[in-house]
Amino acid sequence: MRKIAVLAALAILVALFFVFELDSWLTLEALKQGQERFAAWRAQEPLLVAGLFFLGYVAVTALSLPGAAVMTLAGGALFGLLTGVILISFASTIGATLAFLVSRFLLRDLIQARFGDKLAAINRGVERDGAFYLFTLRLVPVFPFFLINLLLALTPIRTFTFYWVSQVGMLAGTVVFVNAGTQLATVENVGDIFSPALLASFALLGLFPLLAKKGVEAARRGRVYARWRRPRSFERNLVVIGGGAAGLVSAYIAAALKARVTLVEAHKMGGDCLNYGCVPSKALIRSAKLAHQIRHADRYGLEAAAPRFSFKAVLARVQAKIAAIAPHDSVERYTELGVEVLPGRARIVDPWTVEVALNAGGVKRLTTRAIIVATGAAPAVPPLPGLEEVGYLTSDTMWEWLAKLDQPPARLLVMGGGPIGCELAQAMARLGSRVTLVQRGPRLLPKEDEEVGLLIAQALEASGVEVLTGQRMVRCERRGEKRSLLVERDGVERHLEFDALLLAVGRQARLTGYGLEELGVPAQRTVVVNEYLETLYPNIFAVGDVAGPYQFTHTAAHMAWFAVVNALFGRFYRFKVDYSVVPWTTFTDPEVARVGLNEEEAHRLGIACEVTRYDLGELDRAIVDSADYGFVKVLTVPGKDRILGVTMVGEHAGELLAEYVLAMKHGLGMNKILGTIHTYPTMSEANKFAAGAWKKAHVPRKLLALIGRYHAWRL
Repeated sequence: MRKIAVLAALAILVALFFVFELDSWLTLEALKQGQERFAAWRAQEPLLVAGLFFLGYVAVTALSLPGAAVMTLAGGALFGLLTGVILISFASTIGATLAFLVSRFLLRDLIQARFGDKLAAINRGVERDGAFYLFTLRLVPVFPFFLINLLLALTPIRTFTFYWVSQVGMLAGTVVFVNAGTQLATVENVGDIFSPALLASFALLGLFPLLAKKGVEAARRGRVYARWRRPRSFERNLVVIGGGAAGLVSAYIAAALKARVTLVEAHKMGGDCLNYGCVPSKALIRSAKLAHQIRHADRYGLEAAAPRFSFKAVLARVQAKIAAIAPHDSVERYTELGVEVLPGRARIVDPWTVEVALNAGGVKRLTTRAIIVATGAAPAVPPLPGLEEVGYLTSDTMWEWLAKLDQPPARLLVMGGGPIGCELAQAMARLGSRVTLVQRGPRLLPKEDEEVGLLIAQALEASGVEVLTGQRMVRCERRGEKRSLLVERDGVERHLEFDALLLAVGRQARLTGYGLEELGVPAQRTVVVNEYLETLYPNIFAVGDVAGPYQFTHTAAHMAWFAVVNALFGRFYRFKVDYSVVPWTTFTDPEVARVGLNEEEAHRLGIACEVTRYDLGELDRAIVDSADYGFVKVLTVPGKDRILGVTMVGEHAGELLAEYVLAMKHGLGMNKILGTIHTYPTMSEANKFAAGAWKKAHVPRKLLALIGRYHAWRL
């Protein structure tokens, strides 16, 4: 009842404000018209006028009524700079605190009870740094002050803290506005508008948010760097830690921009992608696909046969392809580009110092203006009982192990149904292993649409893979030479024996051993970075798999550009990293390619969309290539041709997706794709026909009916 009474009283006061048209008094026109009369009244009763103005200002801010800005200008015009600042500074803070208390009384318990779980992180942040957050909001008036009053009341910030921080934080802005008001008081004619003092006041009003933002950033930097001693000079402009995709691109761009850059890599140049991931896996997949085609040559009018090959030769080809690409990522090449490459393990000693334990022996210390952490990720190992006893392989260790074999392992058990697990399971099955793929979730490729996961499961089974989904991994067991994994589904247990166990359950960022913990850099599975890829320390950046949110080679390179430019030129301008259009491909057969939203994500997020589908079984080139399986699925804005996302399953889907990536990046719609000539017969025509299917669903039927009547009349 008390809350209802307070709410009713507030509603009445606000209604009276507008019923009696008091808002018309709080305009610049009214201020100018009543300036002389008000000045005369103030001369007669200075304390009374000042008191009434003070109370009026408190009321306006407490009730969150429009007109506070005009009253601030009026304070300068009527009372001068010093008196105006004193009156308005205290009146605005008291009014804001009253609004804060009313909002807290009426709403905080209700909001916290209903959304407390979602607000937990915000509450913790306010309890820890609430004063600094509020000070930032007060100093940089991007958001309306009345909203700050109402919303901060819903958090755990103390009332006294809210009051004094508001008093201090709003003071600078109050001085600027009141000063502008003092100049408005001198305007007698149009020429006075161009007086230097008035122009300076308005220039200060325009510059204040920018200057305040810079001041807040400087204060934040000061807090972060307070316990560190900054070097007087620096030996490097940039030190990059990690020689994988993100680190290599970072060093390349920095050298191209004539910066003095050092790249530190403890193991192999090229990182996971070159040595353990993209390159070797795709080389293996290509050999496996050819073996599969020989086995099914009758599809092409040839005689099917069992492929004859040396497994050692296949693995030798994999290593040869790595060796062919390695010079692109070598120490020699980057040295020629102007990058200092140090083989060794780096540790960040302080925000400007990197200590390198050189592989050749000794330690080298480097001072640098900026640091980029590009340490990548490593295969995740689940805490499964008995795992260490039976032994296991990962995508990092399998290549060296396979190279020692004369034949592929007879029984390969793959744990994990994501992209890595699906790709390697299919490839090894096609090369002769009896492969079982075990997935904890209900389907393969859980980030894709359900129909995609089902289609890939069918493709893997057709290649000889036994696919088991919805399995709970209980434990690994070893009995003599026999090794097995015990799984359970719906209460039924099963022992899966294997000769080799491959873990493909994801990758986790490499966070430890680089000094990040000692510096207090926050990490939540990955290093926490802002939209500029800065860590807690604005001169230390993180890119690639160690920072996420996408663990792809191409996104690592994409992030590297933003990090390097921000590291070298951030004092002038910084760029926010752009994840708006990120494509990826799973290189199974058929391939799965994706950019933007898929259908399940759109439904889950409540995003309205139209779905257009084109089956590759209707495409001439797919038919003649015996690749007439899969589809193109395009999501568009309802009634418009703007593309929200594309999922493709089929031969060369990763290549075909590029057209849609370009279209989404540059705002081209389905009409533009339809109006583009595509070579016949090619797989790329699938994109044009998908656009045609979209167009067919959006033809102006009434107009076509009228055109039909016109043609009939012409006959």
